[in-house]
Amino acid sequence: MVKISDVARHAGVSPSTVSYALSGKRPISEETRLRIERSILELGYRPHAGARSLASRRSQVIALVLPLRKGIHVPVVMQFATSVVTAAREYDYDVLLLTQSEGEEGIVRVARSAMADAFVIMDVELHDRRLPQLRTLDRPSVLIGFPADPTGLTCIDLDFQQAGETCVDHLAALGHRSVALVGSPPEVYARGTGFAQRVAAGVGAAAERNGLRATVLPCADTPTAVRALAERLLREQPDLTGIVVHNEPIVQPLIEALMSQGLRIPRDVSVTAICPDEIAEHAPVPITSVSIPSAEVGRRAVELLMSKLQGDEPPEATVLPVRFTARATTAAPPAR
Repeated sequence: MVKISDVARHAGVSPSTVSYALSGKRPISEETRLRIERSILELGYRPHAGARSLASRRSQVIALVLPLRKGIHVPVVMQFATSVVTAAREYDYDVLLLTQSEGEEGIVRVARSAMADAFVIMDVELHDRRLPQLRTLDRPSVLIGFPADPTGLTCIDLDFQQAGETCVDHLAALGHRSVALVGSPPEVYARGTGFAQRVAAGVGAAAERNGLRATVLPCADTPTAVRALAERLLREQPDLTGIVVHNEPIVQPLIEALMSQGLRIPRDVSVTAICPDEIAEHAPVPITSVSIPSAEVGRRAVELLMSKLQGDEPPEATVLPVRFTARATTAAPPAR
């Protein structure tokens, strides 16, 4: 089956330009239009009937479903939202931001009112109650995140399990034998949020494979909780020499709390993090980390959605590879 992306590649233009040529929503040069028409004829491209029907009543709006629930770190999720908005504008789409915890009721309300042509869904849980509605909705959707069963859905995300494994593998290669995952706030785990569960699974898998002892410790993103956790680690795990942090707002505060307990980073304790590059790079001591590629995830989510709106069938699963950077907060453990 010939897709709109095939036409774009053959004509040497972007998929959005082909879309404009077909819909007439934006002027393009006569030369470009003729080139696209020749490619359509040569390739035998036929717009999907459902896509043509949807195009006739489009609002040119994408609904971004981002419930701002307890435990969510707003600055990071807004990086994802900003990238969705920026990418959508390249396709002449606006974005309707839905931040309330309405679940499937909010999605149905927006779909029935024709306020949006399609949905991008964030904060995906393993057993997300929005999934049955999304599978039957007459508007396409893309999930940023993976549920336990992604069948019939289109999902994209960082490989969070591999992120957890990569951090532990790095510590194991340096010689560490006891590690801890300082994870998201407790309520994030309680909701069964997919990315948090997958990081924990990755840490556990890599620890078992390398013969390490590993613990998972959720942590609220408050100064009091961070200080209490640092004291607990020192008291309960005196042989701990490696920490993986997956909780963006506490990465630097946790390092400071450990240092206030008399620990030297990385001489006594090595720290890795799963966080945006700007957090790791701009810390007083640059932090060894796996990058969270929010800009790429948001952009590619929109590209997948535009493909579906044109009647194409993008892959159900898009998993971005891990990008790991060793910096100044990891080293061999102290001799015992």
